[in-house]
Amino acid sequence: MNEENEDRVGSIVAQWRRERPELDPDPLLIIGRIQWLAEVLDAALRPLFAEADLGNGEFDVLAALRREGPPYTLTAGQLSQRMLVTTGAVTKRVDRLIARGLVSRSVSDSDARGRVVGLTPAGAALTDRLIEQHLANEAAILRELPDADRRELERLLATLTRIVGS
Repeated sequence: MNEENEDRVGSIVAQWRRERPELDPDPLLIIGRIQWLAEVLDAALRPLFAEADLGNGEFDVLAALRREGPPYTLTAGQLSQRMLVTTGAVTKRVDRLIARGLVSRSVSDSDARGRVVGLTPAGAALTDRLIEQHLANEAAILRELPDADRRELERLLATLTRIVGS
């Protein structure tokens, strides 16, 4: 975060302290910065997926399947759990990826009524290429953060995730 943006969040907090001194605006110093960072990070990371003609969330489908290991298949419900989205959102993403030949939908071997989604060879190749570039982008973003600070931030964010997710 550059100083200008850090000052902007701090400035907002200072304004609330001035205008409503009975309130504690300090949560904005954390939540406001997380929200701002989410927008900035999305803008920094999204172009890679857009260049590959992937819409929001489509890489998440490909990555969830690839992380599963061979045969790179999951049900829509399993994808939903791994991606933290509704099965409806999964279905829309999968339909778009099927149209591009990156995933397939087939009958489950264990349940003839069930369907599984699987990576095609083209989907696996694209995912492997993009994850390398994506992780390199993320590493570049974090490059100036010292290792000790990075570990502390990881710990704090994990703690906040547990608290908020409860």
